[in-house]
Amino acid sequence: MQVAHGVISEAFSSRVIHPGITTAEDVVWWIRQRFVDLGLKPWFQPSVSIQRRGAVGLGAVPSQAIIMPGDLLHCDVGFGYLRLQTDTQQNAYVLHRGEEDAPQGLKEALKAGNRLQDIVREQMQVGRTGNEILKSSREIAIGEGLKPCIYNHPIGYHGHGAGTTIGLFDMQEGVPGRGDYPLYDSTCHALELNVKYPVTDWDGQEVTMALEQTILIRDGKAWFLDGRQERLHLIR
Repeated sequence: MQVAHGVISEAFSSRVIHPGITTAEDVVWWIRQRFVDLGLKPWFQPSVSIQRRGAVGLGAVPSQAIIMPGDLLHCDVGFGYLRLQTDTQQNAYVLHRGEEDAPQGLKEALKAGNRLQDIVREQMQVGRTGNEILKSSREIAIGEGLKPCIYNHPIGYHGHGAGTTIGLFDMQEGVPGRGDYPLYDSTCHALELNVKYPVTDWDGQEVTMALEQTILIRDGKAWFLDGRQERLHLIR
């Protein structure tokens, strides 16, 4: 996980991204080349997406678009190392000239995503099925005013490994079959989810804050491997 986090940190920096010049697709291929340079084998093509004030909805800004100051960037990367797979999503903000930090609304969106991570981790109790975990997690999150979407999957020798599924992107009411398996101790999972959050700094425009981090279920608790993203990467 340290390698994955390191690659993302470098990709989401001024060493790679030059606002007004670099496209999201450029960053995708930089990540892919970095994996090759490190001798790592990706198990899916990396992705980098842009959310922008005034461009409403995921996909509103194409990957061929040039990255500009004020953009919210998201990446999804995964590779194999020592026969184990990683699957990681993080986010970055491109600073305007004179800015020192991301807008408060975007920082709040990340905090909401972190809260959803905590809720799901608390509900991931050994012996419960994926569908039970999904249901209780969503009930708690919605009760707290969040707009959650949860789609965890087991990870290990395969990117989508054997074990219980906790939601799918388009199946938030439960996953028949795969979601009926119980959660076991000593297993790893990709804690994958997103929250939709209205950003006051963007005139109330809703952004999707998507996060993914590998966790280990050990002694009945869910532990992050090498931590999680709690601050947006900042690109100058």
